[in-house]
Amino acid sequence: MRSMTGFGRFIMEEDGLTQQWEIRSVNGKRLELKWQLPSAVRGLESRLEKTVKRFASRGRLDISLSLQSQQGVLAPRFDEAQAAGMLEALENLAEARKDEFIPDYNVLLGVSSLWSAPTDEVDESLASSLENGLAQALADWNESRETEGRALARDLQDRILRMAEWTELVKERAPAIRAERAEALRERVNEQLASLGVGEIDEQRFLQEVVTLTDRLDVAEELTRLATHLDRLQELLQEQSDVGRRLDFTLQECFREINTCGNKIPDVQLSRLVVDYKNELERCREQVQNLE
Repeated sequence: MRSMTGFGRFIMEEDGLTQQWEIRSVNGKRLELKWQLPSAVRGLESRLEKTVKRFASRGRLDISLSLQSQQGVLAPRFDEAQAAGMLEALENLAEARKDEFIPDYNVLLGVSSLWSAPTDEVDESLASSLENGLAQALADWNESRETEGRALARDLQDRILRMAEWTELVKERAPAIRAERAEALRERVNEQLASLGVGEIDEQRFLQEVVTLTDRLDVAEELTRLATHLDRLQELLQEQSDVGRRLDFTLQECFREINTCGNKIPDVQLSRLVVDYKNELERCREQVQNLE
């Protein structure tokens, strides 16, 4: 189980070239990549994306690469002819206006059209080296995500066990609530009949009303499904990957079942328990949003 939040780094020096990869990620519904690559290797972006997909399926990733070469093989090329033409045009303009012209060569550093990648295609050995470096950085990134994923799993495990205990409390309390409601109904009806000067309620008729009432208060099916969903959550915590969406869906089902229980059983004690239950589910969902 992996968190979608993580950080990875890898530095390698090979054949006079030092490459440094850094990866930062946050949660996201799908895989979104933001690249920061030197202009000389920008053409490898689609190829490197395939490497990323071997290590990640969801999340928003910022991937940056820093390259330093001792031989200067990655130094961008300067278009001297175009620069000379620009300077000559400016010199002619200054001469026509009878102005003094002193060229500022530092300005040429910021003219992107004068600079280009050293070659149109990246050497295959360099491309393979960068793929390997990225894979190492992604492995380090996954290690950090797995560490956080284990911490999230432990937290979710504790919360699921707590909710399982609350489910048993609801299951134990529900029959007593039905009996209390039936007795309260009998007392209210008898009081009403007495105020009207009528004898006691017809027992057969009363039993029919009790059956109707207890049906409305019956949450056995909801509790059975709720317990099944909690078991499913436990199973998903043991899965190796791609559990975030399934956990989120199962938590939504848990929320629906406990909400129905709260609506069916108008009891003060259980109402408080249902509120705590919903809060715990919401905390679980917040945690799950960070899982891949």
